[in-house]
Amino acid sequence: METALKSIAPKLRYPKFGEPWEVLKLGKLFEFKNGLNSDKAKYGSGEKFINVLDIINNSFITYENIIGSVEVTETEFEKNEVTYGDILFQRSSETREEVGQTNVYLDRERNAVFGGFVIRGKKKVDYDPMFINYLLGTWLARKEITTKSGGSTRYNVGQETLRNVTIFTTSIPEQQKIAGFLSLVDKKIQQLTRKKELLEQYKKGVMQKLFSRETRFKDEKGKDYPEWEEKRLGDVSKKKSSSIAANALEESNGEYPVYGASGYIKDIVFFTEENEYIGIVKDGAGVGRNFICAAKTSVLGTLDVITAKKSCNLYFLFLLLQRVKFSKYINGSTIPHIYFKDYSKEMVIVPYTDEQEQIADFISHLGEKIEKTGQQMGKTQSFKKGLLQQMFV
Repeated sequence: METALKSIAPKLRYPKFGEPWEVLKLGKLFEFKNGLNSDKAKYGSGEKFINVLDIINNSFITYENIIGSVEVTETEFEKNEVTYGDILFQRSSETREEVGQTNVYLDRERNAVFGGFVIRGKKKVDYDPMFINYLLGTWLARKEITTKSGGSTRYNVGQETLRNVTIFTTSIPEQQKIAGFLSLVDKKIQQLTRKKELLEQYKKGVMQKLFSRETRFKDEKGKDYPEWEEKRLGDVSKKKSSSIAANALEESNGEYPVYGASGYIKDIVFFTEENEYIGIVKDGAGVGRNFICAAKTSVLGTLDVITAKKSCNLYFLFLLLQRVKFSKYINGSTIPHIYFKDYSKEMVIVPYTDEQEQIADFISHLGEKIEKTGQQMGKTQSFKKGLLQQMFV
């Protein structure tokens, strides 16, 4: 069986690499060790301490991005030292899908220690650290680890299990080529993630300044608009109810989308509104959640259909609703419920219609930038997923 496996190679390769990939057990690649467990009083200061969150939340681990610390003796540090190129495995998880997740330590300057819910793999033979980290995140390697994990309410993986995990690897030069290219893709994902975070922060800051009226738009002649007026939410909006039950979806198919508490569900044969509107979840999970719904769509009866009166821009109304604390209008103990007659009494500050439109256009434009960046992230992540499937066995 092992001889047959050795003839396997990935679909996508660099031209000069033609040799078959090697099949081996992780036990030939790593020396495994469980991490240290210390008294609660020792955590919070001392040496940097790698735990499960460091494995899950980072593309790779360095000294600076380690969250925790622990006081250890010199002997404890030497026994549990994490150095450049070590692979860290998550020992335990509530779900089988997450047990045995890995990350790599890539700090050449400073070393750390690791905790009891982590297993360290220290190299016995040479390899490219990032390549091995990518390899252990592929579908085949993850399946090898998760199917071998034990437990019922909580899943665990041990050193002996990891020793017997089968992987497919290649020469160091090919490892370096693959890791280098995938690292560039990861860098692009990180850049897009950061861009999206900065845009979201900027949007939040602009919203605060606009609604506190610290920042104001001017009319086309450069003059100030009239002062904002205090009104009830019901003065600028109106409500319609939907009678579509969830079971109606099972019998209906068509060209018009229908929304539920989590957003789009499916297409049905009839629609509620000709124009755009706002759907507000009025009962059950996610009560108070609201989103813009497209024209010629419907909502389930668990949502209110909210439209803007002539004195209000629909998207500006949507921005107003983001500022409403719907939790204070909840009725019911077992199934939470809100009523328009209650939350329509919420007092809001509303500008002149033309200023509403300028605010709505500006924030909408920012929202489109954020959405576009998110879509780019998604495409790049899908591209990476495809590469992992084709550049590894």
